[in-house]
Amino acid sequence: MTATARPEPTGEAVPGAPRLLLFTGKGGVGKTTVAAATAVLAARRGHRTLVVSTDTAHSLADALAVPPSDDPAEVAPGLFLQQVNTQRSLERHWGELREYAKDMLVELGLDEVTSEEITVLPGAEEVIALLELREQARTGRWDVLVIDCAPTAETLRLLALPEALDWHVTRLLPTGRRVIRAVSPLVRQVARVSMPGDDVIGAAERLHRGLLEIRGLLAGDDASVRLVLTPESVVVAEARRTLTSLSLYGYRVDAVIANRVFPADGADAWRHGWVAAQGRRLAEIHESFAPLPVHTVPYLPAEPVGLPALAGLAETLYGEADPFARPQVPPPMSVAADGDGGWELSLALPFAERGEVDLARKGDELIITAGPYRRILALPAALARRTVAEASLRDGRLRVRFGSGGSDEREPG
Repeated sequence: MTATARPEPTGEAVPGAPRLLLFTGKGGVGKTTVAAATAVLAARRGHRTLVVSTDTAHSLADALAVPPSDDPAEVAPGLFLQQVNTQRSLERHWGELREYAKDMLVELGLDEVTSEEITVLPGAEEVIALLELREQARTGRWDVLVIDCAPTAETLRLLALPEALDWHVTRLLPTGRRVIRAVSPLVRQVARVSMPGDDVIGAAERLHRGLLEIRGLLAGDDASVRLVLTPESVVVAEARRTLTSLSLYGYRVDAVIANRVFPADGADAWRHGWVAAQGRRLAEIHESFAPLPVHTVPYLPAEPVGLPALAGLAETLYGEADPFARPQVPPPMSVAADGDGGWELSLALPFAERGEVDLARKGDELIITAGPYRRILALPAALARRTVAEASLRDGRLRVRFGSGGSDEREPG
């Protein structure tokens, strides 16, 4: 395998964004295999393709049966693999933040080795993988970027992170700069620890901007998520909740992939039971996830490892479809005039029940909760000056109507 030179990011957006495909699902459903197979197919159809992983398990190289590589390395014509070197990328993206935290802990009396260990932030590997993804998308080298995401719970936390951090950082950083300058001498004298300087605050601001760019990239018109599941009741239930949560955060899902489907022909008594049970689940999947396309992958007689096996799986999976076309599904959220002088914000929340959804208005923000997930949505200027007239959840969509007048802080009925 020949490693290619790593292109330096230019710092500017490159026209012609790549097609981004994110694969997630409950652990053990085969999302890594499906992501790897999709990447192999993309390269074989003439797309210059990079496949990366935000899953710390890093099993992509195993699925492809090739050596791992920290930098994009060509593993087949037009197909490149990258498994992110977290330590190296951590230093490059937020080295100043980590060094400040480590030095402060040393000042407080911890030895340097202990300080080094406890400043490895939880979730840092996944965030670093996203920052690397942003840099690769900006190089202009790729037609298709395939992302093998972590299992669903970690993926949802990760995709919610950029917008959540934006809410906090936008409020804290400007004030923080002023406070730090004012109290730094006193803290240094009394507490005997150093306050962060402009370089550390600047690193936090760069990280903040990078995460916002990631948010724009993954929620844009060239990106979509594909849910991988197996036709089992527990897995399907989790996939439903995942679709609700991804829609809440504004990410498009453009397909469902049902993996490990038993073939009906030649079934013995034991397998016949599985075929019947999976048939019921598949009917439920087609009905409940409509109008999303549902692609099926048969339960293969051998594990699909290596490029030839993955290529065959992908051909079976997608058939004559073009899995690399821009997503045809509309964005989950839209804002439009309602014809009566007001405006309506509409947000897709498929499978959400009325008792699971909560809505509150605070200033120019709308706080939407669906089950265990919450989104704080900064309202567009056209809505921020208006009051909430009514809100309803029907047909899998939350509709919030804004009338005329100034904003309020009342919870809409």
